[in-house]
Amino acid sequence: MRAGDLVAVALKPGPSWLAVLRHAREAGAAVLPIDVRLAEPERAAIINTAQPTLIAGEEGVRRIEGVPIDPAIALVIATSGTSGDARLAELPAVAVETAVVASADAIDARAGDRWVSCLPLAHIGGLLVLERHLVLGAPVSFRRRLTRSVIAGLGEARFTSLVPTQLTRLLDGGADLGRFRAILVGGSGVDAELAARAAEAGVRMVPTYGMTETCGGVVYAGRPLAGVEVRTARWGELLVRGPTLMRGYRLDPEASVSAFEPGGWLRTGDGGEVDEEGTVRVFGRLADVIVSGGEKIWPAEVETAVSSHPGVAAVLVSGSPDREWGQRVVARIVPRHRADPPTLASLREHAAASLARHKLPRELVIVERLDRTALGKIRRR
Repeated sequence: MRAGDLVAVALKPGPSWLAVLRHAREAGAAVLPIDVRLAEPERAAIINTAQPTLIAGEEGVRRIEGVPIDPAIALVIATSGTSGDARLAELPAVAVETAVVASADAIDARAGDRWVSCLPLAHIGGLLVLERHLVLGAPVSFRRRLTRSVIAGLGEARFTSLVPTQLTRLLDGGADLGRFRAILVGGSGVDAELAARAAEAGVRMVPTYGMTETCGGVVYAGRPLAGVEVRTARWGELLVRGPTLMRGYRLDPEASVSAFEPGGWLRTGDGGEVDEEGTVRVFGRLADVIVSGGEKIWPAEVETAVSSHPGVAAVLVSGSPDREWGQRVVARIVPRHRADPPTLASLREHAAASLARHKLPRELVIVERLDRTALGKIRRR
């Protein structure tokens, strides 16, 4: 590696990643993680978009004709959007270091505290666990997946990052999560039921909000990290400003410009609000909001109300065209018992305890499963 190289890395999770990241940082090169679970055409599409100068994999390293990168950039991460083609966010080394230090201060993580890496390393949440080793010197243990027995044998591990699906499964399995000083949970929203279950089990669960473009979570338990500002635009979109933001999208100047508002505010694409005390509340993706009879309905709040129904294993709420209402609320349900799925009437009655009538589902679709990303996000579209 040399200064200005962009290294596309397709390696299985493990200690070799730490050496690659360290070597790249010392050389002034940037790392583009490639998910080893991708099919060859998917890998090729990312390589074609990124134009790296080196490709590293289990079979070795080869140099190719690519486009050099600013040596100030440390990471290039494919956005994990739930629809459309991924863009490649360029994250400066100073942004990564600032994010790691601010996170450590927020959860009182010290240099000698061991972290457990169990998220895909092609995503910012997984890669930031390794960056804590580079920046703080924190030891890291790699586990392909966490189970009750795996956690029982972790020894002195004190922190980890999970997505809600992982946390739910560990709680279902009776894992001893109280051994962790904190568990960061991101990737998608944490509903009230999951938060209550974690608290009851004695788990210090810290819900985080952020994205690839912000260098991961920059809002912890509703409060922005040190140096991070969050405000709501007049059209209801959350905007973020601070030292952890991306430089822009690789080789896509038009998208880079449109990602920011004047003053360096990043457009998140999420609807939300910031109260007088500075607490951030996220409603969901603006593109997903349902407008029915002139009322705005956020799918996430309907999903929270419906998911607690005893007959529901998983739910996706979306809008469907409706001649009378403009859009109607549709609930796609994976039933707990296929032979006895819930009815629309029972769902509406259950959800009415916490939702206004105009937010209740008007259509029910029974499905076998919901398509999800590697981080557990539902692919709504």
